[in-house]
Amino acid sequence: MIYMDNAATSLQKPAEVSQAVLKAFETIGNAGRGVSETALCAARIIYGTREKLARFFHAESPNRIAFTANSTESLNMAIKGTIAPGDHVITTVLEHNSVLRPLYECQRQGAELTIIGCDEKGNVSCREMEAAIRGNTKAIVCTHASNLTGNMINIEAVGSMAEKHRLLFIVDASQTAGVYPIDVSRIGIDILCFTGHKSLLGPQGTGGIYVRPGVEVRPLLSGGSGVDTYNRHHPSQMPTALEAGTLNGHGIAGLGAALDYLESVGLEQIRKRELALMWRFYEGVSQIPGIKVYGDFDTEDRAPIVALNIRDYDSSQVSDELDTEYGIVTRPGAHCAPLMHQALGTEGQGAVRFSFSHYNTEEEVDKAVKAVAELACG
Repeated sequence: MIYMDNAATSLQKPAEVSQAVLKAFETIGNAGRGVSETALCAARIIYGTREKLARFFHAESPNRIAFTANSTESLNMAIKGTIAPGDHVITTVLEHNSVLRPLYECQRQGAELTIIGCDEKGNVSCREMEAAIRGNTKAIVCTHASNLTGNMINIEAVGSMAEKHRLLFIVDASQTAGVYPIDVSRIGIDILCFTGHKSLLGPQGTGGIYVRPGVEVRPLLSGGSGVDTYNRHHPSQMPTALEAGTLNGHGIAGLGAALDYLESVGLEQIRKRELALMWRFYEGVSQIPGIKVYGDFDTEDRAPIVALNIRDYDSSQVSDELDTEYGIVTRPGAHCAPLMHQALGTEGQGAVRFSFSHYNTEEEVDKAVKAVAELACG
């Protein structure tokens, strides 16, 4: 099998990740629930991973990082926990439904929403974003990179804009955490949402949210926290405020091991490797007659993703043939990015997405190019 669906989830993980999860299954109890060695072991692992994430994203303190199950949960926390009726929010057509659907829900409850369009290559203009700011604008919510085209938004420019206008800046880093360095303090990110199972190379069911000091997020859930039992209200201090219930300690142990791996290998080396494989694939398929590639490939700053179509063939059919005939795993369809597909004119056909890991090889890329060429000639 040749796995090229890493934008959905990374399949191949460092060996240390599975080893850490297995060890956790055998050793940890419930963090914050008692003082037994098993409970303390869980607490050490969870706090240790929290510290690693704080260093990874340059957070002010480990306590500014709360664990979640995935980016979707983090983004629901961020959006529903800060946006109220009457607030105006700016977002873009690049967004995943994990951003759009919570925003639509807020809109139905009385918030106002402006969605910034893109050009023919799928790029968003920061000028248009700033021009959309109103007196009641509360926040800018945007992805760091499109999960469909791989195009990136200049979050440094958006962060400066948000700071200038005193707006909340909420970033979805699902496709970039683990590939691009993200310094929340330098960029001016108020809330960063990330998942553990993609480029962070951790287990599924792990993710998190960074919240800048001074920013308050209304909890999405309330319940057991292991502290302040007799209080009728859920604790308000971070990270407990956003961590009701038992955490996924086993998964967090694996995520901690994945962060150690990323630090040892280096993000720059991983990014260069993945982008080199992406460019090798792009240069191969873009020369094939009948192939339409989506996104902006005139810039080096992009996520390692190539989305394409073969003539008017249904993307699901193409992806199925790549899997059954060539053993190549891709992602067809709409990719939970409806507005991006509408902007590209592919809402009916969808697109076939190839997304790369540093574990992929040049030989696998060449086989994928050859497979696309053969399907295009068929």
